[in-house]
Amino acid sequence: MPVDTARVEGRRKVDYKSFEELLADADRLSTAGVKMLGNWTPGMIFQHLAAALNGSIDGLPGKFPWHLRLMVRLFKKRLLAGQMPAGFKPPADLAKAVIPEATPVETGLANLHAAVARLGKESTRTPHPLFGKLTKDEWDRLHLMHASLHMSFLAPADT
Repeated sequence: MPVDTARVEGRRKVDYKSFEELLADADRLSTAGVKMLGNWTPGMIFQHLAAALNGSIDGLPGKFPWHLRLMVRLFKKRLLAGQMPAGFKPPADLAKAVIPEATPVETGLANLHAAVARLGKESTRTPHPLFGKLTKDEWDRLHLMHASLHMSFLAPADT
């Protein structure tokens, strides 16, 4: 039975300020014993984050309902200054593109590193399916919030 990620207790407190910080944490967790507090393995989380990063350049399919898009756009600055909540369900077409299948940790980690490198080289950013048009800095902040959320479900096994 899947874990209700909105109700998981004991998650790590994670708030990445840079992609270097994210990659260092991912590298460390990929070689250490990890306790999974959610539904995804470390490889799946790394792969999901890579898909989201690449999606900000290539585009992501689907859109959220208009009323959600309106609300998010009205409160965009406040939302980008906070933390991303757990348990959010994307529309089916977006979920198909970013929810990973089983992924070996090495593959997911390599794809995450490649996606971060690509973000640093390419300036193109497409509209977000929920937030709409974002600047490069806003996309980066959203990516780091998103990564902080997912990586919080991975804890070192010795904790």
